[in-house]
Amino acid sequence: MKPIRVVIVDDHPLFRAGLRQVIQSDARFELLAEAETGAQAKQLIRDLAPDLAVLDVNLPDGTGLDIAEALRTEGSVTRFVVLTMLKDEPAFNKAMNLGIDGYVLKENAGTEIISCLVAVAAGNAYVSPSLTGFLLRRRGKAEALASHKPGLMDLTTAEKRILKRIAEKKTSREIAAELHVSPRTVETHRTNICTKLALKGANSLLQFALENRESLSSLA
Repeated sequence: MKPIRVVIVDDHPLFRAGLRQVIQSDARFELLAEAETGAQAKQLIRDLAPDLAVLDVNLPDGTGLDIAEALRTEGSVTRFVVLTMLKDEPAFNKAMNLGIDGYVLKENAGTEIISCLVAVAAGNAYVSPSLTGFLLRRRGKAEALASHKPGLMDLTTAEKRILKRIAEKKTSREIAAELHVSPRTVETHRTNICTKLALKGANSLLQFALENRESLSSLA
């Protein structure tokens, strides 16, 4: 099997060295490069197209979440794992809203990072076990919304994808380009979503999506 190709991004040399040692000690992985700033990270990920990128949340010129969001917008297929020092629920929710694949506390990285990378490389999500409470609260909110708006369960996979992107303030044209469909197709889906959710009015769909963005991001 081909090794899983990884880029790591962290501005702390000692932590980065420890991360490097852990990853390089496992034959399943190939460490392609390292970066210590967001600008370096973006260029490396664009040039190398790694399977996985491990990103520190806080960098000198931005955040790991900003990097992931920018590259996803560009169409990058790299999967992203975020490292953080803080048990910060708003930051966690922002990461989940962006579709981050792995979320690991730095204090546990030495023991968890390999399990996380293996899971994410296999197409699964990974969250540090100590943050399970955040995850459960997100799911609880999603279930409450589904109970309030049962029509959510009637949405097709395509409609759910579009609704999530509306919650990210993307226009029909932007959504069409991202999903490789026509703007007319997106508009048709928007109409169907409004019908299923009993939403009326020119801006009702956008308002609903923005108000419930956190819950909508958990839609299967």
